[in-house]
Amino acid sequence: MGKVKSALEIALERANKIGSLSSEEKKKIQDEEKISNILSDYFKGKIDANGLWQNFKEIESSLLPIAQQKLIETISINSLPEEIRSKKQAILAIETLKKEPDTVVIESSLQALEMLKEEYEEMKEKIEDDLKRHIEANPHLRIKQMRTSDGRIIQIALSVEDAVKAKLEEFLPQHEEQYLNEFTNILEELKMQIR
Repeated sequence: MGKVKSALEIALERANKIGSLSSEEKKKIQDEEKISNILSDYFKGKIDANGLWQNFKEIESSLLPIAQQKLIETISINSLPEEIRSKKQAILAIETLKKEPDTVVIESSLQALEMLKEEYEEMKEKIEDDLKRHIEANPHLRIKQMRTSDGRIIQIALSVEDAVKAKLEEFLPQHEEQYLNEFTNILEELKMQIR
């Protein structure tokens, strides 16, 4: 099995084909590789927010926002609440290493993400509970028509859980869009706050 090449090795191979990299380009590639290696350890669970802090305190301060941006890019509305909390701690830990940290503003945006995620989960739960009660009270809503391979239409009775799941697929997109837009806006705002 062959050795996995680093980003620097790949870039250097390309440079040999095109021409040589400038010293700034080489340094940038090396810096990005350092950041990626540290973040890789974090994502694999080898280090926590404190471990990130320990590793990034040895890195040039101009690279800290790049690491924070990479962490922010991994947050989505579908992230688990624990993931968001963990990434919040990591982003704030890195922020404290800056010469002029802006932890209050960044923490406020991260808190807004956590609260919106909580609201989103509560909304999904409420819709699911409402649908379940409605379907249980109206058994005819569990009937689904299906076409057989020979063209006949048959009716099958779904379980309450399957009927709820099918209805959720109809209802959730209508309600999710607002949360997705707001979540995306907060993330974009957060990215602009990172300097």
